[in-house]
Amino acid sequence: MDRIRKKQIIPVLLLAMLCTGMAWADETTKPAYQIADNTFFDPTRKQEKKEAYVFRTEYRLEAGYVQHWQRTREITFPDMYLHGVRVGGTVTFVLPLRFGLQTGLLYTLLYGKNEQHWRSTDAPSVQEEYIEHRVLEHDLTVPVRAWYTIPLWKQLNLFFYTGPQLHIGLAENDYMRTHLSEGALAWLNRQGIPTEPYDRMKDQLVRANIQWGVGGGLEWDRYRLQSGYDFGLNNLVRNRQLAKQYMSEWGWYISFSYRF
Repeated sequence: MDRIRKKQIIPVLLLAMLCTGMAWADETTKPAYQIADNTFFDPTRKQEKKEAYVFRTEYRLEAGYVQHWQRTREITFPDMYLHGVRVGGTVTFVLPLRFGLQTGLLYTLLYGKNEQHWRSTDAPSVQEEYIEHRVLEHDLTVPVRAWYTIPLWKQLNLFFYTGPQLHIGLAENDYMRTHLSEGALAWLNRQGIPTEPYDRMKDQLVRANIQWGVGGGLEWDRYRLQSGYDFGLNNLVRNRQLAKQYMSEWGWYISFSYRF
């Protein structure tokens, strides 16, 4: 009986040893488990991904097309659109939270042409009495603008701006051609209204044109395409021949700039 039991125990031991060996071999062939990175759940990990703010200045060269609108209330100066170019440089101070503050100095050259009709005192037709104005304007512009940038994709950004700017009038030469009868010419001279070519900036208009602008554009790497509109805020007429005489100058532009 004991011999039979021994014969039964030996196969059981051999089977147990075989199972133990197979289990050990299976454990050695399994790849090592990766240890979980506890920092993945660390709330401070997100702060490491944020871009660190670094104060810097960005310098740009700018050139583009500009159109100004001289808006009037009285007939001393006619409503006129001036077309031209603007070139110059700007500097942007980069602030936190994608904001920026920009200023600079730009030169603007504008040209416009219009006819100003007057009531005839000698001729029956009003259309025969007019002054042809051909205006050549030179300005310096100093913008002070607040910028906000929105990243879109890779190096492509969308930006908006608003803020005041100062137009400093250097000269506004009015090369007039008169088509007036003697009576109309004498009446205009008695009113103190110029009928000969002259520089409006000398004694007729204020040189400081204060505007408020809004605009925006797209930025790719070092290049910017931008556009905006500037609203004239002050009366530019210095010496009024008429009580309600008023003129303001508004402007629209589109330009290209390069950061160097």
